[in-house]
Amino acid sequence: MTTILHVSDLHFGHPAVIEHIDALEAAFARGHCDLVAFSGDFSQRARAGEFQRAAVVLREARKYSKIICVPGNHDVAWWYAPVGVGFGHRLYENYRQYISQDLEPTLQIPGATFVGVNTSHGITLRTLTWNARDLSIIGDVTPDQVATMRTRLAKAPRSDIKVAVMHHNPVKGELSQRYGLKHSKRLLDTLGEIGVDLVLCGHDHQEAVTLVERERNGIVVSTAGTVSNRSRGGRPSSYNLITVTDDSIQVVTHIWSTSAHDFLPGPTYNFARSVHALTD
Repeated sequence: MTTILHVSDLHFGHPAVIEHIDALEAAFARGHCDLVAFSGDFSQRARAGEFQRAAVVLREARKYSKIICVPGNHDVAWWYAPVGVGFGHRLYENYRQYISQDLEPTLQIPGATFVGVNTSHGITLRTLTWNARDLSIIGDVTPDQVATMRTRLAKAPRSDIKVAVMHHNPVKGELSQRYGLKHSKRLLDTLGEIGVDLVLCGHDHQEAVTLVERERNGIVVSTAGTVSNRSRGGRPSSYNLITVTDDSIQVVTHIWSTSAHDFLPGPTYNFARSVHALTD
């Protein structure tokens, strides 16, 4: 059995809610999970002080579990190099200093292989759309990144669950009605083809668990809600707790309770490892 605590969108800076962060750190100690996955947006404005506070959370998680993390769009100082013009080396300067030098880590633990995918590139020609609101917001996965994922997952033990960790949601948000990634459907086809079983993402600020059927296999997409005051539609903060066995993938959404001052178990989703839904 492999247990994963999946959290996203901490947004240190003015959106952070310290009571929620304290409860999250208590969950690290209480859960003793095999791995904590952070799917981006540690900061609000990519400032050093915001990352420094996020680094404290990472240190707390490391006391009890392995961790893996990727940057989110708020973690990229895109203004230094819009569409590649300027000081590209500064885009992830603070993220690299305080969170991780590796933007796309790979991690293997017994029973599971995790591949980090950096979907947060700032403003590039590939991420431009006709909607000005998408500037610096929309995510992308390049062909080179897909090739890297393919190579890394090909080395994973055959019995491992294959997990992609990324910031942007490749499925449409229930409330936002938006995909976080460009070419989401094409990417999901590719992820299914290279054997990804589980995607851990955030960005949409609404918790969701989705089964995406593909020709070769299905993909369970765990979208973690935000742990900040930037939740969508007035929904409370949340994180997802995932348990993987030889036969099943279970995702339990833990939702903030103002009366309990803690995250409490909420909806539970169970899928067979063949990734056909058992219950919702």
